[in-house]
Amino acid sequence: MSRCKWCNLKNPLYIKYHDEEWCKPNFNEKYLFEMLILESFQAGLSWECILNKRADFEKAYDNFDIDKICNYDSKKINELLLNEKIVRNKLKINASIINAKIFKNIQKEYAQKEVLKESAIEVKESTAGRYESGIGQNTDKRDKTAEQIYYAFRNKGLTRREAEVARLACSGRSNKEIAEELVISETTVKKHMQHIFEKLEIGSREELRNM
Repeated sequence: MSRCKWCNLKNPLYIKYHDEEWCKPNFNEKYLFEMLILESFQAGLSWECILNKRADFEKAYDNFDIDKICNYDSKKINELLLNEKIVRNKLKINASIINAKIFKNIQKEYAQKEVLKESAIEVKESTAGRYESGIGQNTDKRDKTAEQIYYAFRNKGLTRREAEVARLACSGRSNKEIAEELVISETTVKKHMQHIFEKLEIGSREELRNM
């Protein structure tokens, strides 16, 4: 087999990566998450260096279990910093945890969109012909998709972040839950909520949900 010049033919791990993974489309979410973690550690280093530590990263990062990584605490971070078999860079370790939370949020968002898409198809099929005349339509906010709610708030003059916070608040999430989902602090969420109330001239979340 003819291989690229950058592939170190003396390294079986590099040859395996070249032959089986490089330029091979793979849309498995667990694999993509693993690559996100590994490539973030690769910054400033060679990819071969990271491949040589891949098995150690997998062990240190709980087999790249995204739910576990999202909940890594200071104790786990210190454990990783003491692990000589991986890249011991505190900034990269902290970034890997933040990236895990963002990746998880993206999974939730697209999973929700797929559910909404399937629901919309079912509704369309079961009510064919009724919506043309307006019969059976329900404009209750509870039946609006997350995307519709988001753009409704954007049209009311909220910034992108404020609209996202408002959308999540409408879904019943607490400040803490909003902070975790958007990977920001609770203090920042409170400031956004204050701006939202001021711009929309309301005084409570109940008024926000009823807009």
